[in-house]
Amino acid sequence: MTILSKSLKKLTAFAAALLFMGTTSTRAEDTVKVGILHSLSGTMAISETSLRDVLLFTFDEINANGGVLGKMIEPVEADGASDWPTFAEKAEQLLAVDKTAAVFGCWTSVSRKFVLPVFEKYKGLLFYPVQYEGEEESPNIFYTAEAVGQQAIPAVDYLLEEGYTKFYLIGTDYVYPQTTNIVLFEYLLSKGIPVENIGGGIRYEGDVAVSAGNYTPFGHTDFQQIVAEIKDFAASGDACVVNTINGDANVPFFKEIASSGLSSEDCPIVSFSLSEDEFRSLPTKDLVGHLGCWTYFMSIDSDANDAFKANFQEWLATKAPAAVQKEGRVTCSPMVLSYDGVYLWKAAVEKAGTFDPEAVIKALESGISFDGPGGTVTTQKNHHLTKSVYIGETLEDGQFDILEVIPDVYGEPWLKGTFK
Repeated sequence: MTILSKSLKKLTAFAAALLFMGTTSTRAEDTVKVGILHSLSGTMAISETSLRDVLLFTFDEINANGGVLGKMIEPVEADGASDWPTFAEKAEQLLAVDKTAAVFGCWTSVSRKFVLPVFEKYKGLLFYPVQYEGEEESPNIFYTAEAVGQQAIPAVDYLLEEGYTKFYLIGTDYVYPQTTNIVLFEYLLSKGIPVENIGGGIRYEGDVAVSAGNYTPFGHTDFQQIVAEIKDFAASGDACVVNTINGDANVPFFKEIASSGLSSEDCPIVSFSLSEDEFRSLPTKDLVGHLGCWTYFMSIDSDANDAFKANFQEWLATKAPAAVQKEGRVTCSPMVLSYDGVYLWKAAVEKAGTFDPEAVIKALESGISFDGPGGTVTTQKNHHLTKSVYIGETLEDGQFDILEVIPDVYGEPWLKGTFK
């Protein structure tokens, strides 16, 4: 090789290196990193994978329309793996290493409890999209989720109005079901329902009830004894079940309900963690007539919802990554509250003129509205949302017939405010 050719080779390599460095620099300047923190494996993947999918769709939709402050959203995915310490570990990586401007994630309250101190330590911003028990108000979390007064309380009010006088409480053994059922226990007592008409077991410490309901572990599969107890409880009539079971344990629970011969006419079940998305894994023909209460149903008849559903399906067919399941997809409330959260974050960033989480949080606290698929949602100073509540009855095709709409319900996280 001649001296000239060696020199040209070195020059070409140097130019290539400069070109790579310039491209990397441009890419970094033109994008903003945003985190996705959901269980893509383990018992909660049945619910959380769809939230990852809708977030990727939303980011693509925003990027196609110019991004945020002229920057393209660059998603950074992290798998919480249905393991709560892993959620904390992944949250720290997203904030301290990946330097994400915001994170959208978590499903269970225990996963949120594990990441909360991480977000407060690094002064990050988490958008949490799934119904929860309240009794929390972190300066670094925005709860697009349904608070108790936007799901559990309206559902119980509906059942009371329908003449039900006996309530059996069942859930998964962790924070959300336990706290929600304590709130419901107190609420039912305040409505004149006697203790003996609240099934599932009440545990007291002194004169204070510290547990209400029957609880099973994540991934529980044997519901024969519990369903037999529910059947006995419902034998005298006017009984219903409040279900806060999370994840794939709902599959054997409802299969056992169907096998027992209990129907929605005998004993309706209202579920707070079962939406259209989970129905894809359930025998919905056996769930006809059972109830759900959310701040969105796929069956809502509106231009915004029609556009959202059509755009999501088009994205699945044409742009979704290979890892995303394409067929038989539906939409549900946690998906829409994830979608709403991204657009609220975008609006807050644009109002603040910066991606800095502290400035974005102040913008969110000032009150920002977004006309989403479930109707208009508005941020509150307490980091929750005002939004409409829907009560629906399960149909054989896994959709909901909307029975009642309660507009503009304030998001109140605290028990003391719920009973105002």
